[in-house]
Amino acid sequence: MSESALVVELRDAERRLQRAQLASDVDELDRLLDDRLVFTLGVDGNLYSKADDLHNHRTRAQILTKVEEEELDVLVDGRVGITWFLGSLAGTFQGSEFEARMRYTRTWIHDDEHGWRILTAHASPMP
Repeated sequence: MSESALVVELRDAERRLQRAQLASDVDELDRLLDDRLVFTLGVDGNLYSKADDLHNHRTRAQILTKVEEEELDVLVDGRVGITWFLGSLAGTFQGSEFEARMRYTRTWIHDDEHGWRILTAHASPMP
């Protein structure tokens, strides 16, 4: 597969992720998140796993009502890709409402069996 085709696929995977987060689509999130996922939340610096993320969506501890992309940059080098998402999110977390403008940096890996999957991610609030 050419690098340009991988870029198009990665951009699509990022947008599928956004839709899955908004819908709390646990099956799609399970496909898009690598089992080794480590997610760093810049607000508290804590590390979270794929199981943590799926649990929050499955139990509705986290409900997103808005995922609005402002910018999306993509870089692919071989079977590794990076996305930089800037956008606004809103919803509830453990019953408390939130709204934030966030920057996500995600490292993706690609294989022929699974396509693109997120290996690591970091999120930071933006002004």
